[in-house]
Amino acid sequence: MVTAGSVDDGKSTLIGRLLFDTKTIFKDQLEAVEQTSKIRGEDFVNLALLTDGLRSEREQGITIDVAYRYFATPNRKFILADTPGHIQYTRNMVTGASNSNLSIILIDARNGVLEQTRRHTFISALLGIKHLIVCINKMDLVNFDQHIYKQIVEDFKSFSTKIDVPDIRFIPISAKMGDNVVDRSKNMDWYQGPTLLFALENIIVESDYEKVSCRFPVQYVIRPMRDDFHDYRAYAGRVSGGIFKKGDEILVLPSGFKSRITKIEMLGKEVDTAFPPMSVAISIENDIDISRGDMIVKEYSQPEIGQEIDLMICWFYDSKLEVGSKYLLKHTSKDVRCIIKDIRYKIDINTLHRIQDDKVIGINDIGRIQVRTSSPLFYDTYKKNKITGSVIIIDEKTNNTVGAGMIL
Repeated sequence: MVTAGSVDDGKSTLIGRLLFDTKTIFKDQLEAVEQTSKIRGEDFVNLALLTDGLRSEREQGITIDVAYRYFATPNRKFILADTPGHIQYTRNMVTGASNSNLSIILIDARNGVLEQTRRHTFISALLGIKHLIVCINKMDLVNFDQHIYKQIVEDFKSFSTKIDVPDIRFIPISAKMGDNVVDRSKNMDWYQGPTLLFALENIIVESDYEKVSCRFPVQYVIRPMRDDFHDYRAYAGRVSGGIFKKGDEILVLPSGFKSRITKIEMLGKEVDTAFPPMSVAISIENDIDISRGDMIVKEYSQPEIGQEIDLMICWFYDSKLEVGSKYLLKHTSKDVRCIIKDIRYKIDINTLHRIQDDKVIGINDIGRIQVRTSSPLFYDTYKKNKITGSVIIIDEKTNNTVGAGMIL
C-alpha cells in the first residue's frame, strides 16, 4: 500500500503511529527517535522520524524519497510505501503507487481537499489501484468536529465521481494522538466505522490480479550445462496473468510454436500450478527457440500484438516530451526502441479535463501519447492486466527512466 496526499498532511506520522501501535519498532529505534525529538526541542515523540531517514528530510520536515516499511499483524503482512507530498516529487509517488493494491489518501482536516490531494487520487486511479482509504487527519486540531469531517467527505466524493475506483472508504483520524488508527477514538463517538488497521487487515485484494488470461514473460533461460543437469532446460520468469498447470498446452510468442508444460518449479521444488505473482521456472516438451522477451501464453487467450501503442504517460524528466523524440521502451522483460508519434492531450489535474491545445508535456505532467516501437509488443490494456499493460520509457543517452506509461 502507498500513502499519498499534500505536504504536511501527516503521512510519515501516520506510518510511525502504525509501526508504534502494532509493536513493530525495535527498542533502539524508538530510543533514537525519542532522543532526536528532544534535540529538536519537541515535547512529544515525533513518530515521523521513523520513516524520514534522509538528513534533508529531517531538516525540512518533509518526505523526499520513497521510504518502504514492513510490518505485520496476526492477520496480514504489509509493505508500506511512504511517498512525498510536494508536486516536484510526483514521480516518486508514481513509483511507490505502481506496485500497490491500496492507497491511503491523507487530508488535513484544517485544509480540506487540495490540488495535491486530487493529483494523488487521480494517479492512484490511473495506476489501477482499486482500493482507497481517505483518512481525514489532524481531527484533534479541529476539536474532532463531525461537520468538518462530513464537509470534506462531500468535497472528495464530488471529485471522485470522475475517476474509476470501485472501493473508497473514509476514516477520521489523528495520527499524532492515535485516534482511529489502531485503537478506536474516544473523542469521536459519532464515527461508527472501522479503525484504519482493521480496514487494512480486512480489505480483499486477492481478486486484483488477472487470473483468466495466461501471461508468462520469459526473463531467463536456465541451462546449467553440467553433468548432473545435462539436458535440463527451463524458462524463468514471473507469472503476469492466469493460471499455468503441469500438462497445459501453451503457445510461444512471437514464434507461434506450440508445446506442453512438463514441469513447474519454484524455489527448487516442483509445484502443480503457478499464478500471479509467483516467480517460477517452466519446462516444456519441445526444444523451441525461446529467449528473454518472449512470452508464453495459452492459445485461446492471446494478448494483443502491435507496434503502434496508445499510452497514458506520467512524465518524470526535466526535458519536455516532444513528437519525434526517440527513447528505449521497456515492457515486461522486453526492451525495444520507440519514437513518439503523437501527443493527443494533457490532463488538467484539478478538473480532470483534457487540454487539447497544450501538447507540451513537462515534468510531473500526465497526458495521452502514441508511440511506435521498433518491434511488436505482446500486451494487454492496463485496465485488464497491470503487468502486461505497463511500460517505462528510458533515455538512451543517460539511461534515466523518464516516464511511466499505461497502455490504453
